[in-house]
Amino acid sequence: MSAPITVHVDPRLGAVLPAGAVRLVAAAPAVLLDPSLPEPVAARFAAELGAVPVPDEGSAPAGAVVLVAARDPQAPAGVELLEAVAVMDRLRSPGGCPWDAEQTHESLLRYLVEETYELYDALAAGDVAASREELGDVLLQVLFHSRVAAEGEGYDIDAVAAELVAKLVGRHPHVFADAETVVTASDQDRRWEELKATEKQRDSVLDGVAQAQPAAALLAKYVSRVRRAGVPDDVLAALAATDSEVARAVVAAAGPGGDPEGELREAAVAFATRVRALEAATGGSSRDVEFWRRAAQQAGLVK
Repeated sequence: MSAPITVHVDPRLGAVLPAGAVRLVAAAPAVLLDPSLPEPVAARFAAELGAVPVPDEGSAPAGAVVLVAARDPQAPAGVELLEAVAVMDRLRSPGGCPWDAEQTHESLLRYLVEETYELYDALAAGDVAASREELGDVLLQVLFHSRVAAEGEGYDIDAVAAELVAKLVGRHPHVFADAETVVTASDQDRRWEELKATEKQRDSVLDGVAQAQPAAALLAKYVSRVRRAGVPDDVLAALAATDSEVARAVVAAAGPGGDPEGELREAAVAFATRVRALEAATGGSSRDVEFWRRAAQQAGLVK
């Protein structure tokens, strides 16, 4: 009796046969399920192919195919995202994690903000390992909110991804359709805003700006929107003339290629560095006003 034929199935893709094995499986007298297959995948193959668990050794019919779990090294990019979705579903489903099951959009908001800032820090520091980890934590927030929404809000992670794909394709007609050629990044930036304005049908160039972002970033975004709308610099300066000196500095720093939020962050980091250097030079810290004044005088910061 000939030995069964083994077909490797990547569980990350779900109950999907390799293309080269489809005819082989269809012609097999029996399809057997190896214990290595995850239960949901095995159940799907059982329902769709009539597959059954591997019988005792030596009792499999000649020409039978055994489906065995094995990762495909040539699986398409993004296959691990399917695994991440499956893990999120398991955590949120009955029998999963009680904490995950209790979360709502509102309870998760603080983590979305925290993880975004942690990712910002990792990227700004050029820390590759930390960036990879923090990107995963931000991805978790997308998966989590999408899973919560799937339980009663009319959309899920596939709807989120589909809307993103439609947006990217629609706003890059020069890539995905026969449209005018975009030569430079600035041309694409302008075209993106034009297409977005057509899609959104907004009443103001400032509509749609996230109000929850830090103040410097909020003002910089307003400036960016106004500048893209064609407002000249002298008019822009006049619009900012009645605001504080700090606001005017942010407006000035928000020019093309500017990053006032980044500049303020750099200033904060430099400030913290000077404070710590002052503490190190004096052997410690204190809440005494005169202590700090003497320390600053010794460091030459004040007279």
